[in-house]
Amino acid sequence: MDEIRSFRDLKCWKEGVNLRKMAKPLLDRFPADEKYRLTNQLIRALRSVTNNIAEGFGRYHYQENIQFCRISRGSLTEIQDHFLIALEENYITNDEYQSIDTQTEKCLALINGYINYLRKRKSIDTDNS
Repeated sequence: MDEIRSFRDLKCWKEGVNLRKMAKPLLDRFPADEKYRLTNQLIRALRSVTNNIAEGFGRYHYQENIQFCRISRGSLTEIQDHFLIALEENYITNDEYQSIDTQTEKCLALINGYINYLRKRKSIDTDNS
């Protein structure tokens, strides 16, 4: 495994950035009357994914980092729900929804893996104290 020196080195953060980039052109097509509703909610949730991974990485305690990862995970499920609404409202196609959902699931799996890693590290460090 490559050395992790920054949150930017984390695969879960990188894939969160990819999700945000995938979503941007879709959001640009949403109707103007959704600007302060669905579009704004999605932008905030998409940013929250990577913001919380970064903030958690900057914490000195494993449990705090894990908590921020859980918030990021919650934002990912919020994104899934918002894009389901976008699909129902015909703002996106089924193929676009499937693509976003696949990337979201990938992000969820990576964050879950990172949380498991942090739990193991916490346990090892606690046992060695």
